Amino acid sequence: MTQLTIVANIIAKADKVNLVRSELEKLIIPTRAEEGCIDYDLHQDNENPSHFMFYENWATRELWRAHIDVQHLKDYLVAVEGAVESFVVNEMTHIG
Repeated sequence: MTQLTIVANIIAKADKVNLVRSELEKLIIPTRAEEGCIDYDLHQDNENPSHFMFYENWATRELWRAHIDVQHLKDYLVAVEGAVESFVVNEMTHIG
């Protein structure tokens, strides 16, 4: 199976940037320890601090899908409920 790249864009509400950042940072260590996780890197936009982006590489789509059901991701969703303006995930394939 082909490696899967995920680009996840999270836009925090303007008054919730610090909360969202803190909760996103909590995801890094446990996610990097998950089976199939190759890269899991969090970025924050220099011009728009409300915009966060995860750049992720997973060994397979199936292992990434298993990530969706982990407890630390469920805890994150509860912690940021009402604090996120938008969340867009793109599944991508490296071509060159």
